[in-house]
Amino acid sequence: MKSIASNKKAYFDYSITDDVEAGLVLTGEEIKAIRDKRVNISGSYVKPFIADGANELWWVGSNFNIENGDQSRSKKLLLHKIEIERLTGKLSAKNLTIVPLELYLSRGRAKLKIGLASRKQVHDKRETLKKRDIEREVARRLNDRSKK
Repeated sequence: MKSIASNKKAYFDYSITDDVEAGLVLTGEEIKAIRDKRVNISGSYVKPFIADGANELWWVGSNFNIENGDQSRSKKLLLHKIEIERLTGKLSAKNLTIVPLELYLSRGRAKLKIGLASRKQVHDKRETLKKRDIEREVARRLNDRSKK
């Protein structure tokens, strides 16, 4: 698995409850951009659509640095019907959203790791920052002790 792009901001802004690996329907230029790491997935999201009576998930808002064509074209996600129904069912039941977490290549195919997430409140974000600072300080002190 070769990571191409990750959405670090999603882990800060959302609490991720579940994650799923999805395939992508891409054009030739888009897969070339992925292999050259010319992709930005921050700020994008996944939206369910109903087409011909079947539920589909589409990735909206991604930015591919390509010369010809639409750089921010919506892309269809490839998932099993059961997975799509499970994700869309949870979306409608609670105040949840689906966010892209990581884009990577697996056996030559582009995969998108998506997560079922709920938005964090401001006080939750502050708590995350406090935990990170405390862990960093503890690691720094342990590192200083080992050097002495």
